[in-house]
Amino acid sequence: RGSGFNMRLRYHNRRPNPQLEAETGARYSGLDELLQESDFVVVTVPLTPETRHLIGPHELAAMKPTAVLVNTARGPVVDEAALAEALRSGRLFAAGLDVFEREPEVHPDLLGLANVVLAPHIGSATVAARTDMALLCSRAVLDVLAGRTPPNLVRP
Repeated sequence: RGSGFNMRLRYHNRRPNPQLEAETGARYSGLDELLQESDFVVVTVPLTPETRHLIGPHELAAMKPTAVLVNTARGPVVDEAALAEALRSGRLFAAGLDVFEREPEVHPDLLGLANVVLAPHIGSATVAARTDMALLCSRAVLDVLAGRTPPNLVRP
C-alpha cells in the first residue's frame, strides 16, 4: 500500500525475499537500519518467543522522533509500556495499534495519549477481507470432506 503513496519500501525478515523485492520494489534492511531510517514502521510478524517484545525500548529509541509505529501483528510483539513512554516523551511521533499486549485490555498509559490510535482488532474487517476468509474456510472444509489436504493446514 505504501507504493501507492510513492513511499520507498523497506522490509526486514529473517532473510531477504527476492520475490517480494521483484513484486514490490521493496529493499531488504537489517532491523536496526530499518528502524533508524523509516518514517512508518508497520509490524506484521507472527508471535513467537523470538518476536515477543521485538519492538521494545532499544528499538523505539532507534526510531526517528517523527516516525509512526503501526502494529497489526500480535499485541505482545510491542512492549506497550515502552511504547507509551516513547509516545509520552516525544521520542516517537505516533502509533496505531489494532492489537494489544494483553488483549482485550489496553495498557492504561496508552489510553490518554493523543498521538495513538487504538482499534479493537478490526483492521482486517473489510467486506472483501471477510469474504475471502469465508471462502478460504469453505474451500478447506470441502477439501477435507473430499479427502484432500487443505492448503492452509497448520498441524497435519
